[in-house]
Amino acid sequence: MASLTIRKLDDAVKAYLRLRSAQNRRSVEEEVRVILRDLIEGHEVPLTAFAAPPAPAPTSQRASAVPEASVTLIIGGGIAAYKSLDLIRRLKERRVEVRCVLTKAAQQFVTPLAVSALSHERVYTDLFDPQSEFDAGHIRLARDCDLIVVAPATADLMAKMANGHADDLASAILLATNRKVLLAPAMNPLMWSNAATRRNVAQLQRDGVVLIGPNSGEMAEAGEAGVGRMSEAIEIAAAAERLLRPPVPRPLAGKRVLITAGPTHEPIDPVRYIANRSSGKQGFAIAAAARAAGAEVVLVSGPVDLDDPQDVTVKHVESARDMLDQVQAALPADIAIFAAAVADWRVANAGEQKLKKTAAGMPPLELVENPDILATISKLTDKRPPLVIGFAAETEHLIDNAKSKLARKGCDWIVANDVSPATGVMGGDSNTVHLISRKDGEMAVDSWPVMTKEQVAIELVAHIAKSVTGGVTGKSAETAS
Repeated sequence: MASLTIRKLDDAVKAYLRLRSAQNRRSVEEEVRVILRDLIEGHEVPLTAFAAPPAPAPTSQRASAVPEASVTLIIGGGIAAYKSLDLIRRLKERRVEVRCVLTKAAQQFVTPLAVSALSHERVYTDLFDPQSEFDAGHIRLARDCDLIVVAPATADLMAKMANGHADDLASAILLATNRKVLLAPAMNPLMWSNAATRRNVAQLQRDGVVLIGPNSGEMAEAGEAGVGRMSEAIEIAAAAERLLRPPVPRPLAGKRVLITAGPTHEPIDPVRYIANRSSGKQGFAIAAAARAAGAEVVLVSGPVDLDDPQDVTVKHVESARDMLDQVQAALPADIAIFAAAVADWRVANAGEQKLKKTAAGMPPLELVENPDILATISKLTDKRPPLVIGFAAETEHLIDNAKSKLARKGCDWIVANDVSPATGVMGGDSNTVHLISRKDGEMAVDSWPVMTKEQVAIELVAHIAKSVTGGVTGKSAETAS
C-alpha cells in the first residue's frame, strides 16, 4: 500500500478511535492499521462500535479524557530539551493531544522512551522510518494537527526553517505544514544576538511564524547569562492554547444590558394567580449570549424553573409591578431587552384568604391594567436606554400586530414570534422570529428561520453588537423616522 488517507469521518467515529487508541497506548494511525489488519485476517471486529461509541463519561472525567486539540511537538537538540517533558504534561492538562518528534541531537538530552511515556504516543525520530513513511508519515505529522510547536527551537533548526531546508524529519515537517507554527527559541546569548540568527528570526516572523521568548537568565554554561533561555513550559503551553483557542470576540464589552424574562404572577388570593405560559428560556438565553459577548448583564426574571445564567446579576420578582420596580432600579443601561411575558391585568383587590365557592356562585373579580413596562421605559425622557427592544408574542396577524406594537410602545426594535398553540413555542426549545426595526423612516422586517432559542439569542446579540459598534442607536433611528 503506497499511501493511506482517511477523510470525512464523523465526530462519533473520531471520538471512538481516539478513545480506543488511548486505551491501547497507540497512535490513532496505528490503531486504524490494527483494525484494518484484523479485518483482513478475518478476526472478529464489532463494527457496531464504530456507529455507537461508548457512552460519554461524566463531564468531570470527559474533560481530562478526550482531547479537544492536537499538537505536533518538535523537540530540538539543546539542554533546554528537558523542559519539553514538562511541556507535554502542561499541554495534556489543557486537553491537547501531543505527538512528538525528536531531532537526532534532541535524543542526546531526552530519550524517546521518556517522551513516549509522557505523551502516551509513539515518538517519531527518522524521516526514512519504514513503519511510518510507507504512507508519507512526515506529511501526516505536518498536517494532522492543529498546531506545530518547536521547543526548544535551536539556532540550527531556525536557520533550516528560514531557508527552506528539509534534510531530516523535523525540518521536512516544518516545510510541509500548512498549520500555525509556534517557536520557543533556546540558545546561547551570543548565538541569539548573532546577525545570522537575527536575519533568520526576521524572516520567520515575516513568514507568519509565532515566537515566544527567549527569556533572560543564566545559561547552562558556567558564567553565561543573557537573553537566550527558553521560556518556561507553562508559558509555552499558555501561548499554544491562545493559538489553539483564540479568545471569543466580546463586541459588547463595556456595555450594560438590561433584560426581562419569564412570566409574572398576579395574585388572586394566597394560592391562585393570573399568569402567562412563559418558560423564560428565551430571555435567559439572551442573557447568557449577551454576557458571552462581554456585556454586564442584569436579568429581571419572573417565576421560572431555570438555573441563573453564569456571571449574570439576576433579580427574581413575582408581579408586573415588582418587575417594573427592579427594571427602573437597574437603569441606566445601554441596551434594554424586554422578553418577559408580563400579565396585562391583575386583580384590583387580591383576597387575603383563599376565595371560597359560595352558593351565590363565583366571587366577583375586578381586573385592572398592569403597568406597561416596555412603553414606560421606551418613553422615558431621562435614563432611556439608547436601544430598547421589545417582544411581540402573537397568535394571528403576526407582522401587522408587531408593527403596530412598535409604533405604539415607542421602542426601537420588536422581536415578533408566533405563539399560537400549534407552534409549541411557549415553553418549547425552538423559536421562529421576525426582527422589526426602523430604517430610513420605514419599518423593515428581517425574518429568521426556525432556530433553537439559544441560536435566536446569539443572532439577536450579533445584530445588537453590529448596531452598537456601527454607531446606530435606537434614538438616531427614531429621529430618522
